[in-house]
Amino acid sequence: QVRLAESGGGLVQAGGSLRLSCVDSGRVVRPYTTGWFRRAPGKEREFVAAINWSGTDTDYANSVRGRFTISRDTAKNTVYLQMNSLKPEDTAVYYCAATLRSRWARVTTPSVNEYDLWGQGTKVTVSS
Repeated sequence: QVRLAESGGGLVQAGGSLRLSCVDSGRVVRPYTTGWFRRAPGKEREFVAAINWSGTDTDYANSVRGRFTISRDTAKNTVYLQMNSLKPEDTAVYYCAATLRSRWARVTTPSVNEYDLWGQGTKVTVSS
């Protein structure tokens, strides 16, 4: 069973960087895609980035493309989200999620409805 836990959030000034981690502490039985999502105050949860199991397929929201990088260390069961050039509008609670559906085993999806398991979230605050 996949068990996800995020870490790495915090307070940073605009232009700064943070690296979020998502650790799967469960027993991995098959490949799956991992996504990062975020929810800003008063807004709906939105897609940020996703990576498939092998790391050969990644996807980003237009708002973060070129600033954020998603990566996976399979040996550590960890997915990272490196966030550079942060902006105040990046302030949100960031969640990692896993989709165990077979059609997404090798390719990513940005659809929040396709993700089955979620972490508790880590808060990122970017000050201006």
